[in-house]
Amino acid sequence: AAHPLGTDTNGMDMLTRLMYGGRVSLIIGFIVVVIEASLGILMGGISGYFGGTLDIIMMRLLEIINGIPYLIIVILLMMILRPGMMTIIIAYSLVGWIPMARLVRGQVVALKQQEYIAAAEAMGAGPARIIARHLLPNTLSVVIVRVTLSIPSAIFSEAYLSYIGLGIPLPMCSWGSLAQLGIENFRIYPYQLIIPAICISLTMLAFNMFGDGLRDAFDPRLRR
Repeated sequence: AAHPLGTDTNGMDMLTRLMYGGRVSLIIGFIVVVIEASLGILMGGISGYFGGTLDIIMMRLLEIINGIPYLIIVILLMMILRPGMMTIIIAYSLVGWIPMARLVRGQVVALKQQEYIAAAEAMGAGPARIIARHLLPNTLSVVIVRVTLSIPSAIFSEAYLSYIGLGIPLPMCSWGSLAQLGIENFRIYPYQLIIPAICISLTMLAFNMFGDGLRDAFDPRLRR
């Protein structure tokens, strides 16, 4: 009764470790999404509004960064920095903001052709004011949906890295590191792997369903 989910090979309570591991996984997911959303909105907004040579240079830069495999960046950072939660956040944030930047850029390119943008420019509004007050608020619905769908992606990436031994080091734990420890005793104690895997799967499913619901709520065509 004291251990409803059993204990691991060291006698530690699985429920307690799952709660602490879930806290680490969710913290990584939320921090990464905040960073990538901030960078993506900034870069995408500037590129989409100004266009021209600046847009071409920024898009080529995005393509170069996107061409570098994420795992290589993580391995290089693990060799330079101390393995841990901050290293994973930095590694994922370096490449995770690119889809957000492309999404915001596409929205800004479509919105800057609207009449109210021309009216704001005619009234003397500067680029910073137009982007901050007129363009970005009209892209928030798409950005919010993208953010909710990026959280499970970040959690899964952390779990994958921890599973292959490049993630959260001991004595800290995450759902990925718990799954990595559980695979060692899977034939004898399969619950040590199954329980963290269920937590990861349910969390990803919940955020994906939440993101789909927000998309339906923001898009009037999908409400019919």
